[in-house]
Formats: sequence, structure tokens, C-alpha cells
Amino acid sequence: MGRARGVRPRRVWLWRWRSSPLRRRSDVIEAWLLLAALVLTLFAGAVTGLAAAGAVDRSLAERRAESHIVPAVLAEDTADALPSPVTEDGSGDGRAWVKVRWTAPDGTSRTGRAEAGPGDKAGDVVTVWTDDAGRLVPEPPGGADARFQAVMAGLTVAAATGGMAVIGGWLVRSRMGQRRSEEWEAEWRQVEPLWRRRMRG
Repeated sequence: MGRARGVRPRRVWLWRWRSSPLRRRSDVIEAWLLLAALVLTLFAGAVTGLAAAGAVDRSLAERRAESHIVPAVLAEDTADALPSPVTEDGSGDGRAWVKVRWTAPDGTSRTGRAEAGPGDKAGDVVTVWTDDAGRLVPEPPGGADARFQAVMAGLTVAAATGGMAVIGGWLVRSRMGQRRSEEWEAEWRQVEPLWRRRMRG
């Protein structure tokens, strides 16, 4: 008897947990596997994401704590120095890397290169960032920039961890489906001769 046109089969949710003569042990195992993969994806992703965000936030906080703003004196004009790289749209802000002098915590005079604005001349005072030893360091991210970096690190790690859990669950489920097909083929080889004899009878 054919199926009525326009009538879709009713989907039974959570059928693997319901008692049924057609339900196999592998169906129940697969159902628990899917549930475990879902829980692991959400839990592991959240835990590792929060841990990564916290680690990045602490690292940036340590960088800010170890960095200090120090006044430095320009040793050359900005116009005489090499300009900063041009941006992708072909524009530039006119800043350049120039030679500067500053005093380290031990009182010694240090020299290095730092960015200065357009029009700055030798003898002008600018601010640079140094570490505890008096060496020049990049300005550490702070405020919204630091929060953005921490959030992005957390999301990236969470997505990677969740993706690994999903892939692992999919591989196990695929293997179980292959094994179930092999069992069906083995059972059919046993039943097929009896079925043919009944049909002939």
C-alpha cells in the first residue's frame, strides 16, 4: 500500500530512548554519544574560552605593569627620518621613526628609535614606553583594545575546542553507523534464505 500523497512521515523525537522492538543497543549508545558530544562541546568550549580570555587579560595586565611612560628627547627632525609604512589605501599619517634619547632607571642615558609626529624637530620632548630595565617596548594594549584581544582569544579557543569535540563525536558516530550497517548485512544474509523459502511457499 503506497503512502498518501502530500502526507509526510511524523518525526518522532528522542526515539532512541523509547522502548521499541526495532531499537538496538547501538541506537541507545549513539543517542548518549550525541548528548555527551553536545554537553562536551558547550562545557569544554566555555571553560577553555574563559580560561584563554583570562590568561590573555592577565598577560596584558602584566605587560602594562612592567611598562612605564618615560619622556624622551628627539635627536633629529621627523622630516629627516624615514616615514612610517603607508597604509593599504595609500595614505599615511606623516609619523616617522626618529632617534630619541631618554634616561633609564639606573640614571644612564639611552638612545633608540621611536615614532614621532609630523613636524616634530630635534630637541622636542615625546613620550615613550620602557620596561623595568629601561629598554624601549611597544605601548601595551589597554582599555577597549585589551578587552577586545581577550574576548577574541576566548572566542577563538572556545570555537576550536568545540569544533574538536564535534569532529570527535562525528567520527565515533560514523564508525558506529558503519558497524551497524555491517551487522545489518550479516543478519540479512541469515534471514534472506528463510525469507525466499517463505515467498516460494
